[in-house]
Amino acid sequence: MITLKGKRIFVTGAAAGMGRSIAVLSKQAGAEVLATDISPEGLAELEPMGIKTANLDATDKDAIEALFAREAPFTGIVNTAGWVHHGTVTETDDEAWRRSFLINLDSMFYVIRAGLPGMIENGGGSIVNMASIASSIKGFKFRAAYSSSKAAVIGLTKSVAVDYMDDGIRCHAICPGTTETPSLHDRMNELADELGGFDAARQWFVDRQPMKRLGQPDEIGKFVLYLLSDDGNFATGQSYIIDGGILA
Repeated sequence: MITLKGKRIFVTGAAAGMGRSIAVLSKQAGAEVLATDISPEGLAELEPMGIKTANLDATDKDAIEALFAREAPFTGIVNTAGWVHHGTVTETDDEAWRRSFLINLDSMFYVIRAGLPGMIENGGGSIVNMASIASSIKGFKFRAAYSSSKAAVIGLTKSVAVDYMDDGIRCHAICPGTTETPSLHDRMNELADELGGFDAARQWFVDRQPMKRLGQPDEIGKFVLYLLSDDGNFATGQSYIIDGGILA
């Protein structure tokens, strides 16, 4: 059984979806968890579970640096904050392109840069970045900005892994397939009128999956726990595909 006893885990995008799952599972595995997000409502649901929370915009460099300056070092950092833009290159304006990179990539750069010194001084640890199979791994329609930013996440992950391996740092990229999260439900709602309702839109996503089902946040979260734990100490610098058979 995976344990995170004695570990301190920092999570962005923890108010919902995979970030929430990772925060809850980490707490259940014995870790001290700091869950952050821009949604105070979602964070409030975590507090009764004994999870410490902080309202944090993961794109705010100054706020991130201030948080890590006042916190004790973490042994695990999980970057899950993200945003999905729908569109081809010619359908993507400058604002959407820049926002995609700001939320999906720059946020990770800010967090890792702020958190690494304390983590190294404390003896090392594990960093997990949420990428996607829609990246350098596989092209998907209407994901030009999103896929480009997530491909960059994989590059950042590998750079951190090799640069800080001698300091006891491990760094990983998780590349999920279609996972049932509030973000995905938002996309279903956007397609509802076109496809005949929310249930029809959800079924459209299900039907395109080789396993004929959507991934669940806990299925991703449990794999992240392995990478955060001492059981995963021999793993670093890889892009782990959990996609329900899309690339099989």
